Amino acid sequence: MYNNSIVNLISIKNCRVENSRAATIKNFSWQMNAGEAWLVIGPNGGGKADFLKALCGQLKIIPNADGLYSNIFDGSVEIVSLERAAALIQEERANDESEFLEGGVDHGRSARVFFAEALTGQKIKRDSKTGVYDLPPAAARLESDPQVKLCGLEKILDRGLKYMSTGEIRRTLLCRALLSGKKLLILSDPFAGLDAQSRKILLDFFDSVAQRQLAQSDAAQNGGNQSQDQKAGDSAFPRIILGMERFHEIPNAINKVVEFSGGEISFCGERSEYEKVLADKKAAAQKSRESDVAAFKSQLSAANQESAVLQNGSPSQSQEAALIEMRGVNVGWGDNRVLQDLNWTLRKNEHWLIRGPNGSGKTTFLELITGDNMQVFSNDIKIFGARRGSGETIWDIKKKLGIVSYRLHVEYRMVGASLLAVIVSGFKDSIGLYEQATDTEIAAAKKWLALGGFAGRENESFNTLSYGEQRAILILRAVVKAPEILILDEPCHGLDESFRQKILDLLEIVAQSGTTTLLHVTHDPTEALAAEKHILEFHPGESPMYKIIEL
Repeated sequence: MYNNSIVNLISIKNCRVENSRAATIKNFSWQMNAGEAWLVIGPNGGGKADFLKALCGQLKIIPNADGLYSNIFDGSVEIVSLERAAALIQEERANDESEFLEGGVDHGRSARVFFAEALTGQKIKRDSKTGVYDLPPAAARLESDPQVKLCGLEKILDRGLKYMSTGEIRRTLLCRALLSGKKLLILSDPFAGLDAQSRKILLDFFDSVAQRQLAQSDAAQNGGNQSQDQKAGDSAFPRIILGMERFHEIPNAINKVVEFSGGEISFCGERSEYEKVLADKKAAAQKSRESDVAAFKSQLSAANQESAVLQNGSPSQSQEAALIEMRGVNVGWGDNRVLQDLNWTLRKNEHWLIRGPNGSGKTTFLELITGDNMQVFSNDIKIFGARRGSGETIWDIKKKLGIVSYRLHVEYRMVGASLLAVIVSGFKDSIGLYEQATDTEIAAAKKWLALGGFAGRENESFNTLSYGEQRAILILRAVVKAPEILILDEPCHGLDESFRQKILDLLEIVAQSGTTTLLHVTHDPTEALAAEKHILEFHPGESPMYKIIEL
């Protein structure tokens, strides 16, 4: 303990957090001092996300009758989160002006433009006809910037933000935050969507910054005559607060933990004490998991029976017939070859794990199947026995697919819909619901919501949920019609430990059902399912650029 020499950075005493409708955290107290590196954690919808938003000014922190709030970083806070990434892509798509530009394609802001805005503190102007941005001289030197190198973005500075992979957009947001010069960075679930190398770089970065500041704080507390600002930390490096959905890959420098659950603080103290609490919780959860999975199978069976009458009744493929065939597939833009000479076949009940580093082509590969990449028509690709471009519609394809992806998540954030409408839309393959749901559809959707832990919440708006809760709803939407192929692009993004385990159990049961074949992209080896005996592994820059592994 540092007694009188403690430097207080953030102080919250008897305050509440409010959004535009109500208080989401009604009464809490917390403070952050120099010498502390904090982890903020908690279940989806428990208050963690609102607390982090409030620290960066997106929501209000309001003192109650005897409360107070002070924040030395006020006005100098930047947040990097899954929600921020989704909002950025949503903004880029909303501002697309392709119909007004020469050539008819609006690539939008590139990472270079995005970073130049951070460096100059203002929007970069562009020509209304050509779409060319008027970049400042500093933008031409970004390749050599240490922050750009740290985030591994030198080679994609001129790629449009909306064309980046999930991992690339996360690293771009982190780099922008570092370039912004803000005094406090809030990194919310920063490792989601990052490959192993990127996660290690980020872990090392966090530890190096945090340990430097902790050491400096020790010197300041024991020493000296420094000013309050000097004691608060080295201005060349931002303070960092880490928000995580799960206690997984936690940097060594973290020494304090605050947990939010049910709209209040459920733990606040030393990391070592929280680890003991967590160990007890995990032991209890493991004991009950076997019975939970049995109950889950029974609930899933009931939900499937409710959905069965809504299926289109089209005959499924035989075991021997290929669901998807790709022969000599090549995809790229200019000199950038994303997929090269790819030969791959998917058959019924062959569940595949898709893996590879960020930007290796995993999402592009999936978009060839879903029809979201137009280069599918210039390649030899057959889906359900028919070559793409031979007369089938996108709806003919999508009625046999269930999809969970970052792209779908972004699109759904642009649609105001109830949870009931989101689930029912899974039967209709639409983004949003544009016709009255039948009584049978409503009954089926309610059973699926209950299965996912959302019983009684069918009228809530999708956009009011936490990012992790939204992702869980989209997974339920994807499996509701027992599709022939279930495409999962990082499905567990933003899910807390409880939701994550429940979803993985659900997907394992779906894989065992014999009606649905899984294509599963993940960077997290702990999320690989036992049923996934086939692996497609991408190796960019190598020849061949992929490997097929059979377990």
